[in-house]
Amino acid sequence: MAKEIKNVEYGLEKIFEGAQDFLPLLGTDYVEFYVGNAKQAAHFYKSAFGFQSYAYKGMETGSKESVSYVVSQDKIKLILTTPLNSKSEINDHIVKHGDGVKVIALWVEDAKKAWEETTSRGAKSYMEPTVESDENGEVVRAGIYTYGETIHMFVERKNYHGKFLPQFVEWKSDYNPEPTGLKFIDHMVGNVGWGEMDIWVKWYEDVMGFENFLSFDDKQIHTEYSALMSKVMSNGNGRIKFPINEPAKAAKKSQIEEYLDFYEGPGVQHIAVATNDIIETVTQLRARGIEFLSTPPEEYYKAVPKRLADHNHELAEDIEKLKSLGIMIDADEEGYLLQIFTKPVEDRPTLFFEIIQRMGARGFGAGNFKALFESIEREQEKRGTL
Repeated sequence: MAKEIKNVEYGLEKIFEGAQDFLPLLGTDYVEFYVGNAKQAAHFYKSAFGFQSYAYKGMETGSKESVSYVVSQDKIKLILTTPLNSKSEINDHIVKHGDGVKVIALWVEDAKKAWEETTSRGAKSYMEPTVESDENGEVVRAGIYTYGETIHMFVERKNYHGKFLPQFVEWKSDYNPEPTGLKFIDHMVGNVGWGEMDIWVKWYEDVMGFENFLSFDDKQIHTEYSALMSKVMSNGNGRIKFPINEPAKAAKKSQIEEYLDFYEGPGVQHIAVATNDIIETVTQLRARGIEFLSTPPEEYYKAVPKRLADHNHELAEDIEKLKSLGIMIDADEEGYLLQIFTKPVEDRPTLFFEIIQRMGARGFGAGNFKALFESIEREQEKRGTL
């Protein structure tokens, strides 16, 4: 049982009575994408999202099998990795899935202990604890498999003082666009196959000590045509949150089914990134070419004041400005949130981003599900996949 709940930058920090959390996580360290052309992908994330050059690994630094560019914005670090030959397992991943998330790296105090705790509880090992060092010290990394071919990498960097990781060097570039106000990763959502959600919920509970923070079934998440189910998993201190989605039976094909078809298996569906000023962030992103899902209808915005009033909240932002940008609003007992979703950022209809600003709310926009999924369905209809 939670003894105390308080707001922190990453979410809700929970201090538990009794047993100590066996897998203390300090936050998200980085997210690594396998992509077809890392140099061009890095330019996209810089130009469109406002990330900046951070670190580089390639042939010049002794890496003969792959090249990686690291881009950063506030606390967010993305690694974009490309293979240098057709025989690489990275290449196999890209051929099957297209560009997508391979590694969700979690910052820990003790990577060896994190690996031992999780593998002893049933996790399949991806990489045994490995010490990587250079003149700046050492980093210990260890990894386990989660859904699909996705990896959780435990990163211990308390004895490292370099720019990023050993074998990486600082990436200096004359081109560094202004940031767009993205602060940190709020949550990351995984899509799994039919009947697999509860399997992975139990896996996160048993293997990583997570809790089922929120649950939504197909009665809550449905439209006239499609439905899905979702459960939100959170670690002990609330800094890491992983919603897990699976499809549900409905008249037509859901967005989850579409994802599974085109990604060819389970994987990361979207990354939610936090901002302190969603109006400014979305205005900048639109100006830089980021495409968002279509704006909800007029009736949606007319209902917003009552929805907030039902929870005794008042909107601080100009609702007309939110409407003009297509930003959605939802509320719970503790506050409200503002959110908007990009269209897929790959040619395959797979990975997309959510921009979110929390004004005290703990939830994930349950009141927006119908409007959101109807917007997604309009895009599916254009693609002929609904």
